[in-house]
Order: sequence, then C-alpha cells, then structure tokens
Amino acid sequence: MSHPQPAGAVAPTAPAPPAASPPMPAPPPPERSPAWREALDRLRAAATTEPGRLRIIGAVLAVLLVAFGTVTAWQVASRASAADAVVHRSQPLSADAADIYRSLADADTAAASGFLAGGQEPRAVRERYEKDIARASELLVKAATDSSGPDASRSRIAELNAELPRYTGLVEAARANNRQGLPLGGAYLRYAGDRMRDELLPAARGLYESETARLGSDYGDAKSWPWAALGTGVLALAALGWAQRRSFLRTNRVFNHGLLAATGAATVVLLWLTVGHAVARSGLERSSSHGAESLQVLNEARIGSLQARGDENLTLVARGAVLTKNGDDAYETSYREGMGKLIGGDHGEPASGSLLDRARALADDRAGRDPVAAAIKDVREWQHRHDGARAADDGGFYDKAVAEVIGDKGSTGESFDRVDDELRQALDHEQNEFRQAADDGRGALSGLAAGAAVLAVLGAAGAVLGIGRRLSEYR
Repeated sequence: MSHPQPAGAVAPTAPAPPAASPPMPAPPPPERSPAWREALDRLRAAATTEPGRLRIIGAVLAVLLVAFGTVTAWQVASRASAADAVVHRSQPLSADAADIYRSLADADTAAASGFLAGGQEPRAVRERYEKDIARASELLVKAATDSSGPDASRSRIAELNAELPRYTGLVEAARANNRQGLPLGGAYLRYAGDRMRDELLPAARGLYESETARLGSDYGDAKSWPWAALGTGVLALAALGWAQRRSFLRTNRVFNHGLLAATGAATVVLLWLTVGHAVARSGLERSSSHGAESLQVLNEARIGSLQARGDENLTLVARGAVLTKNGDDAYETSYREGMGKLIGGDHGEPASGSLLDRARALADDRAGRDPVAAAIKDVREWQHRHDGARAADDGGFYDKAVAEVIGDKGSTGESFDRVDDELRQALDHEQNEFRQAADDGRGALSGLAAGAAVLAVLGAAGAVLGIGRRLSEYR
C-alpha cells in the first residue's frame, strides 16, 4: 500500500544516465613477417607432407645439377683459355723475346767481325748485321702491341727502343773511323759493345724472363685441377643416390627413370671432366718438359754461344786495352766464362749441368738429340781453334790470329756458324714438339664446357620429371 507523501515534500529525481564512453581504438594490424620468413614458414609447412618433401627434393636436385654444369663450364672455359694463351700468346712472345736477345747479340758479333776485316767490311757481314738489327726492331714493335703484357715487359721494351738507335749510331761511327784507318774506331766499337752488354742485352734478358714468367703462369692456370667442379659433381651424384634410395625404401620400386637419367648425365659429365682434364694436363706437362723447357735451355745455349763469339772478336779489337781487376784480358775472361756455362771443360763430354748437357738430356728423341750432339762436337773444335788463335796473337802474329778467327776456312767463325745452325735446328724441332703436345692438351678440353652445360640441364630436367612422376601418385 502506498503512503501519501507529506505536503511540501519534493519527489526525488531519477539519477542521470551515465555519459557515453569514447569508442575504443581499433587494434593495430598484426605486423607482417618478412618475405623470407614467410617463405621459410611455407617450406616448413610443406616439409610436413610427403608431396611437399618431394617438391623440395626435386628443387634441390635441379639446383645442384645446374650448379654442377655451370661451375664445370666456367672452370673448363678458364683452363681452355689459359691453354690457348700458352700456345698462341705467352710461348710465342717468350720465343720472340729470346729472338730479340739473339738478334742483338748476333748483331754485336757481326759488327765486331766486320771491324776486324778492316776498312773494306765484307758485304755478307754487313748484311747479317743489318738483318739482325731489322729483326730485333720488328720484334720489338710486335711485342709493344701486346697491351696485356706485364709492366716489366713494357718498361724493357721502352728501354730497348731508346737504346737501340744509340748503339747503331756508335757502330756507324766506328765503321766510319775504321774506313779512314783511325784508331778511334776501335774505341767507338768497344763503347758500342759495352752499351750492348750493359744496357741492351740486360734489358732483352729482362724482357725474356718476364715473358717466360708469364708462360709459366699460363701453364699453371691451364693445368690446375677444377676442384670446385669436381666437388659439385660428387655432391650432385651423392644427392641423386640418396633420393633414389629414399624412393626405393618408400615404394619398393628399384628404378625411377627420371632420376636414373639425371644420374647418368651427371656421371658422364664428371667422368668427362676428370678424364678430359687429366689428358689435357698430361699433354701440357709434356709440352712443358719436352718443349718449353728444352726451348728455354736451347735459347740460353744459343745466346751463350753468341756472347762467346762476340767476346772472342772483341778480344782482338781491344788488343788488351780492357782488363779485369786482376789484370787479365776482360773479353778473353768473359769468353772462357761463357764457354764454361755452355759446355764446361775444354775436352771430352760436356760438364754435367752445362747448357748443352741439359739440352741433350731434355731431348726425347733422336731428331732432337742429334743436332745437340753435333753442336757439342763443333764447340769442342771451336775451343781448339780459339786456343790456336790466342797463341798466335800472344806470339805477336796478330794478322794470323785475325785470320784464324774470321777466316772462311778452318776458323773459329766457321765453327761458330756450324754451332749456331745446329742449335737452330734443335730449336725448330723442339718448337714443333711443343706445339704438337700443347695442341693435344688443348684438344682434350674441346667441347667439354658446352657439353657439360647441356648434359647438366638435361639431368636437371630428368630429376624434375622423376620427382614429378612420384608426385602424380598423390593426386
């Protein structure tokens, strides 16, 4: 029952509704993972199912096979390029550098021989000198065009180009004075000879050594084993073997034709690479030991004989005016030192380790040994004739000594010409031996780079098809 409110009372008011609260802000969108993490998550999810695992295995096999082909093609192409450089660039340049040295030494010898002949220089001697100078100049121009040459070679070439005109000018001055019977001609010729020995020939030897070092570097690049390609090939074959064993354990099927084809392609590439490089290496080593090394020793021997001949001539030109610290004739001393390096003692067989002994030992057939054996015999004859000329000169018979040195018959010059011709024959033979062996080595790498790339792609396709065959069983 309701009770009446007293008079004057105010009815209580209802409480005001609470004010509306502001809306809550929307939560920020979840931070997106990096793409690589999402790919990794998907890969992990795929690896939990057999189809996903098969896809991963197929991708890995394809990548390994393509990598094997790529690395093989790259390393084989690199070695084939180095082998080409050996045959077409570094060895010819090394031979040209040796020919520059030989031409300069022979020109100096011819200049001294012409001077000894008196005012009327023999025409043949003059032509020989001019031919040597022209040959050296031509080869210097050829060497200068090789822009890939080392800095040492370019500096030597520049030095030779600067010194050669000075040398020829001195020789011409010596000739002019000699024709007039002036003793100053001998001084000019000795000065020219000193510049040849102190400036030109050391520069030419430096050029030869620099080019020979480049030849050795190219040989090293061409013969080095392609370990990266071999390692990748073994890894690819191991992965293919594991995949096929896995397939057999899960399905009891002995063969998967796609994986089997991929294994065959990888095996062919690996065997081709191993055998081909071994054959190429063998050919290049043979071209080095029985070609390049023989050429180097023969070039040294030929240059040594030229220097000995020049010293022999200058001994008569100087007439004892140039002495060593011990008071001995400087040119005669230099002649005997050069002969010691060339052949050793004065009688019998060449000394062990002498240039001609080494050249004979390096020759691997009769065609290479016979010219060296003939050169040994003629060097001995040269030494005997030289002793006779020195005895005549020491006895006061200068004209007789000159005749025994530069005469047409029975002279040391005749012996020297035979030695020079025999060493040239040996050089020509060894050059052919080098070229044949080097070409055999290069030929073993022919087609290997392209073949490896094609077979690797086919192998990758076979692996993908083989794995695809297994995946089709889950659809």
